[in-house]
Amino acid sequence: MNFPKAGTFPLSTMRKRSMGPNPLKLCEELLGYASIPTGSVVLDLGSGAGLTSALMAREYRLIVYAADLWSDPSDNMRFFEECGLTNRQAIPIKADATALPFAHGFFKAVVCVDSYNYFGRDPGYLGNHLLPLVKRSGELLFAIPGMTRDCHDNLPACLLASWTPEQLDYMHDIGWWRTNLSQTQGVDILDMREMACTREAWADWIECDNEYAKGDRAAVETGALDYLSTIAVRLRRR
Repeated sequence: MNFPKAGTFPLSTMRKRSMGPNPLKLCEELLGYASIPTGSVVLDLGSGAGLTSALMAREYRLIVYAADLWSDPSDNMRFFEECGLTNRQAIPIKADATALPFAHGFFKAVVCVDSYNYFGRDPGYLGNHLLPLVKRSGELLFAIPGMTRDCHDNLPACLLASWTPEQLDYMHDIGWWRTNLSQTQGVDILDMREMACTREAWADWIECDNEYAKGDRAAVETGALDYLSTIAVRLRRR
């Protein structure tokens, strides 16, 4: 696939700051399913080490609040500055996804790449914690790590080569996520699909030189990607 915006970041930067399958490519494909107006205020939920936030702020000219519980906001701010961004373009925040410190209706859109499955499995999460922060007619775009089909009753050996059954319980298929999201009032599901760049994003990830990427190699190299997908979700608040 062609990723002109993700490609503006050096490969070394992607490898250093990624925390999972290439977030730049996932984000660019995800944003291609929607059209967020230039200058919109956007929440990058679970922003990690800031790659997706920098991409959206620099290449899409959005005002991005980069909210993450585990990354260091000061480190992310230094990275944003290295990317030529100011603290009016990309704003790092340390925050729990269930206690986001923003006013209702603050965001034109929410983008969440590779982390919604950690907190969004609770069917009450979307309506109770996230949707109120979005303006009416605003959109929510998720790239969710998932499965081509749920196989928790008979997990393949290739998946168990890197992950425990408890870790794999964070992964589900499109049908499971449709049921989960459909329980929220006041939101329309505009689109759900398996993302085209999943294999490419995973291939980039396992080339990274960190313990988590190395730990995932055994599964990927023995066929895990036959069972794994990334699910693109596009929602609109009524």
